[in-house]
This record gives sequence, structure tokens and C-alpha cells, in this order.
Amino acid sequence: MLSPITHFLPITTIRRERLLPVPGRVLVRKGQKISASDVIAEARLAPEHIVLDIARGLGLSIQKADATMQFQAGDEVSEGDVVAGPVGIGRRVIRASRSGKVVVAGGGQVLIETESQPYELKAGIPGLVTELFTDRGAEIETTGALIQAVWGNGKVDFGLLSVVVSAPDDAITADLLDVSHRGAVILGGYCGSADVLNVAAEIPLRGLILSSMDSTLAPLAMKMNVPIVILEGFGQIPMNATAFKLLSTNERREVAVNAEGKNALSATRPEVVIPLPASGQVSLPVEIDDFSPGQQVRVISAPKQAQTGTLVALRPGLTVLPSGVRAQAADVRFESGETAIFPLANLEVLA
Repeated sequence: MLSPITHFLPITTIRRERLLPVPGRVLVRKGQKISASDVIAEARLAPEHIVLDIARGLGLSIQKADATMQFQAGDEVSEGDVVAGPVGIGRRVIRASRSGKVVVAGGGQVLIETESQPYELKAGIPGLVTELFTDRGAEIETTGALIQAVWGNGKVDFGLLSVVVSAPDDAITADLLDVSHRGAVILGGYCGSADVLNVAAEIPLRGLILSSMDSTLAPLAMKMNVPIVILEGFGQIPMNATAFKLLSTNERREVAVNAEGKNALSATRPEVVIPLPASGQVSLPVEIDDFSPGQQVRVISAPKQAQTGTLVALRPGLTVLPSGVRAQAADVRFESGETAIFPLANLEVLA
């Protein structure tokens, strides 16, 4: 059975395609060095529409309202332009609240297609542009440490890593953050309080790397401009020892936090990249591998969610599990010496 691999690598070659959701304009060139927060492409997404009810706004009949209109379909309007009027003793007018193009003018109403703000695609990692995709984006390559996560709030930024917890099972609290962390990326543990997220936004931070988070905080995290990645999942889950050691030993280095959502179709996931120089050729990481004895694996469901161990044996055929389900399974030994049976579907390989 094949397994996707979650990477906690001290040094590797990282190659990422960054693409716009719709055709747009590519802003970088092949061979260009870029930072994680550089905008590499932009596009106009679906425009918004504003309906101005001229008849009701001016208190006129439809026919009289149409006679007061200052623009016709196809005309460009700017924010503040008088769209209809003036009428009456008070010289009442209707103004455009946004700039755009008149799509419909008549029937007592004006429909304006507004000028949408461009969608900006950030690089996500620092590195070298190795390939361009016409109207869509670019491929970026770098070398460094790679730490992949299970959840992110969709934001991207770059800053110096600061560690505020001393152990993988520590919790991060608001009092651990202060103005000295302005512009930093914070390595924390479990986050169970909205105060932490609010302080992170006030400082502001450039990123939060958490082991886990209370699920009730997800809506607030999604609204924040600070990138937030969760390495293990929702609930009070300690960070796995491999990831904690890799991150904590790189304190004061610059790190890129790409908190884009996990997407199986595009093979993207939230991740942290620590750019590091490489001596000699560094290979690309393997993304999928067969389960085999000796691999480091992580349990991805309760009751031992996020715990890591060594796969010691693959069971032949199908195994009847305590739940009564028959599935491919393996024996996993944890650092405590305990060995347990898990379905392969509940395991992932760490590399």
C-alpha cells in the first residue's frame, strides 16, 4: 500500500509551482532571485456588481428617474461621480460608491461593474525562478529544511524564527509574546486561547507555527493576516519530537511560512521552509512511498493521534481490528517500547 509522506527534512531541494487560480500577469523572470513575500503574479478575479436604485433613491417614477441618469451602458464611472440627478429643491443626487463600468442604465436602476482589486500571488518560499507558466505563475526552487503541516490559514510571510516554548508538549500563552517579537515567526505549542491570536495580530507577528490548536479558534485564525500553520491537528496534541528539534535548533534563522490549505488534487499543503546553503547536490524529496519495516511513521487518528514510532512489521492479508473492520495493518513500536496494531490508512510515513 502506498503512503503519502510528510516531510521533516533538515536539508533538501524544494521545488514548488505557484499558480494563479485564473489567467493573469506574471511579474517575475526566469533566473530571478525572489523572497517568500514577493508577488510573482497577479490577476483580476470575478468583478463585483453594485445596483443603484435611482427611482427609489430620488423618489421618482421609473420614467422620470431614467431621465435624470448621467451615464449610459458602457460608460466608465469614477467613485463619487453623480450617476443621476440633481432633482428637487434639495438638489438630490445619486453618486457612484465605487469606480467601474455601467452595465445597465434604465428601468429606474443603474448596474455598475466595479473594478476589483488584483489578486496577488506571493512566492511562498525564497529561491530562484526556474520556470515560467504563461499567464499563470512560476516554478521556484531553493534548498533548506522542510517542515510540512496539516492545516494553514492561507497566508504567506517570512521572518526570523523565535522559540517561546521549551518542550514539544508546552502550550503557548499570550504572556509569552511581547513587542520584542515584532516581525518574528513564533514557534509555539498548543494554542487554546484567542488571546494568543489577538496579541499576535497586534504586535504584529510574521507567522505562528503551532503543534495544535483548539478547533473553536479556526474561524478567528482564518480572518488573520498572520500566517498560522498547525503541524499536528486540532485538539491538545504535542508536537512530534522530530519537528520540534528541527525547528528549535534553527532559531534566529529566517523562515518562510506558507500557510496555504492542504489540497490533495494539487499536491499542495501548508509548510515551513528554512533556506539553508547546500554543499553539493541535494535531491528532491520523495512524495509517495510503499510502507515497509523500519520506516518512521505517525498516527493520524485517535487515540494515538500525532504519536510517532517505527513500523516494525506489515501484517499479511487483512487484519480484523478491534472495531471489527478488516484492513491492511502494521505493527508500530513507540519510544516507550509499546507496540500496537494500526490500519495502514491511519498511518503516514515521516521522512
